[in-house]
Amino acid sequence: MARRARHTDNSEDLNIWQAFTDLMSNAFMIILLLLLIASVKYTTSQISLKTNTGTPPILLIKDENYRFDPGSAAIPPAMLNYITNKIAPDIEQTTKDFNINTVEIIGHTDEQPIGSTTSNLDKYLEAAASTNGSVRNLNAGSNADLGLMRSLAVVKELRKIQKQQRKMPGVKFRAYSAAQLILPSGEFAPIPKNQRQADATRRRIEIRFTRLGKVREVK
Repeated sequence: MARRARHTDNSEDLNIWQAFTDLMSNAFMIILLLLLIASVKYTTSQISLKTNTGTPPILLIKDENYRFDPGSAAIPPAMLNYITNKIAPDIEQTTKDFNINTVEIIGHTDEQPIGSTTSNLDKYLEAAASTNGSVRNLNAGSNADLGLMRSLAVVKELRKIQKQQRKMPGVKFRAYSAAQLILPSGEFAPIPKNQRQADATRRRIEIRFTRLGKVREVK
């Protein structure tokens, strides 16, 4: 009887220690899980702090400071230097700060008519926009043409910087024209009362930032 009692006591001691070990193991797993959740929350909060969810700025290349020749989309040396050393770094920083994937380059002109030049954009625009193409081969027949040609010229330089210097990774550039339609205030331009005038304050390249998602077809 004494031997059986001792054997029972030993079995009970063994069961208690096994249960205690299981309990400690489960508690350790729970602690690890809680630490993992806390780590994920902290990382997410840090990413949120680094990503600005506000409204990104609008960058401008003003005609008063960096001027295209009349009727031309050829980028002069001073403007090219400004794009390379100021605009491109600002674009790169802004796209990082605001989680931007698309940059819109918009060409604005004043209200002066282009003249009697015949447009050839319908024929050669895609070729000019290609890697080996040149905007110099395009002829503007309207301010809408000229605004697009100028914005495309800027886009091509930004793409060149992106490729050669490995800047602005993953960013897509789009070229648009607003012609003479939008004033610097953002309002629609009024109908001219007299003769259309030159106005350097209206001639500009506007750089806007956006986040594009997938296209959803509305039925």
